[in-house]
Amino acid sequence: MNETTSRVAFFDPDNKTHQFTADLLAKADIRIAGSRPWDIRFNAHGVPEAAMAQGNLGFGEAYMDGAWDAGELDQFFYKLLSAKLPDQIKPSKILPHIIKTKYLNRQTRKRAWEVGEAHYDLGNEFYGAMLDSRMTYTCGYWKDANNLEEAQAAKLDLICRKLQLQPGMRLLDIGCGWGSLMAYAAEHYGVEAVGVTISKEQADWATAHYPHLSLDFRLMDYREVDEKFDRIASVGMFEHVGPKNYRTFMEVAHRCLNPGGLFLLHTIGRNLRNAYPDPWLDKYIFPNGELPSIGQVGDAVDELFVVEDLHNFGADYDKTLMAWHENFEKAWPRFREELGERFYRMWRYYLLSCAGAFRARDIQLWQWVLAKDGVEGVYPRVT
Repeated sequence: MNETTSRVAFFDPDNKTHQFTADLLAKADIRIAGSRPWDIRFNAHGVPEAAMAQGNLGFGEAYMDGAWDAGELDQFFYKLLSAKLPDQIKPSKILPHIIKTKYLNRQTRKRAWEVGEAHYDLGNEFYGAMLDSRMTYTCGYWKDANNLEEAQAAKLDLICRKLQLQPGMRLLDIGCGWGSLMAYAAEHYGVEAVGVTISKEQADWATAHYPHLSLDFRLMDYREVDEKFDRIASVGMFEHVGPKNYRTFMEVAHRCLNPGGLFLLHTIGRNLRNAYPDPWLDKYIFPNGELPSIGQVGDAVDELFVVEDLHNFGADYDKTLMAWHENFEKAWPRFREELGERFYRMWRYYLLSCAGAFRARDIQLWQWVLAKDGVEGVYPRVT
């Protein structure tokens, strides 16, 4: 039995689930056992059944197990999501996940540390191989950039200019990561900065890397911060806050911001207010994570901030994720023995499925500029 025949053998046209899957995929111009890069190839039994019963959780785990492949996984997900196929599936076995995310506060002070341990503490060597030299683990700004390094520097400068940073200002970075924004702002704009993170690996790396700058990296939950700052930024952290804590997050930022201060919020967002978190990403990549809608952010800032600017450059996350994936593939031989094949397929699925989602405009990247008292006149749009 040759490779093509074996893959077709895992699809039964007389099976109603299999035929429904084929018809559904055809709406997105995806063929089973097709020859195009975005076509799907089954390598084992049970893939359609897993997807129908558990949605992306079952589908993603089947990929991790090697049960299916696509030559260009990012383009497969772009087509899948552009055709809105997930909306046509009602997976029965993830109801407990939906109920839990709807009614429980999954981002309490105790649980907030779980994502740091599970994701951000994978190892500085691993992230150093995938990211730019500053270890910036958020969307780059590709407007005038030719590569990842330029795109991340452009993003950091964009934030500094939107915040109107001046020498001597005090900046708070909520969810500071490896300190790239703080270091850039100190080096180029002469500010002092305090950063909080729930990742010990990040705090240790940043502290060791920038001893020459006026930077203070703290391993703490954002809710514990109670000091005054001239400017606040939060870049790629709001996705871990959770709807039941959005208002609390904004109240913390409000109480910590001096009169006349500006707050820049950089976050991934979703198009629907009442959607539930993706169960595969929740289990394997970002425990307890949840993307906000524009309406939810708007509700959270009511009577606290004036929204001066809202900038969507979500399409740039597609380019950023593809650049990370290229670096990851090049570096993988260094980590293969330690992390193993299942991790490799998990990480590819994460990076490339998310790239496809941004490409399809299924999810967004927003930068909000929020003013404690409103600015005089018209806030100057920075691009």
